Amino acid sequence: MHFSFHFPALPKVGMRIFKTLGAVLLVCAAYGLLGGRNPCFACIGAVFGMGSFWREGVRHGGNRFLGTLLGGPVVIPFYWLYANRPFGLPGHLYLVLGLFCVIYINLLFGAHSAIQPAAVVYFVVMFTVTKDRYVSYTIARILGTGVGVLAGLAINRLFPAPRDARDTEDAEAMREDASSHARRAKKTHPARRHWGGFSGKGRASY
Repeated sequence: MHFSFHFPALPKVGMRIFKTLGAVLLVCAAYGLLGGRNPCFACIGAVFGMGSFWREGVRHGGNRFLGTLLGGPVVIPFYWLYANRPFGLPGHLYLVLGLFCVIYINLLFGAHSAIQPAAVVYFVVMFTVTKDRYVSYTIARILGTGVGVLAGLAINRLFPAPRDARDTEDAEAMREDASSHARRAKKTHPARRHWGGFSGKGRASY
């Protein structure tokens, strides 16, 4: 009986891995120069900001930062309410009320994809941070996430992926086509002179 065994193909080490490592290294070095502060959240932000291409990094990193930015300030007052339980109400009531505020604020800003990162920040602060440092911790997390996301985006911009080059070429071609179309339309239909900011029917033009 003959048995054959084939090792599975190993995944290739692409440029994105090295760029991610570079962004994390940059963040750690920067935090080391700032007195050895904990770079945890900045490193997480750097990983989120490093997408396969520029737009993906902006989307994922932006959602991560926006969620932290919107969820962080909400958790501060509700942490106090949850810990002190004023009016004799159970702490879990304040917990879910704060979560409602986190979700609704994201909806107000149209940041649907940032709800999950915002909720993560909310629960992490609520359940893992001590009373004497929840304010400073939340502020540090917001700033650290922003620094990390910017580092990831900066590295991704300095060393663009092949898709970024194609997207840039496509965007330039679209702008050139739009410009040519506008010039032809201007020659075919000369602009008419407008008087004031209202149409003939007495309604404001938009």
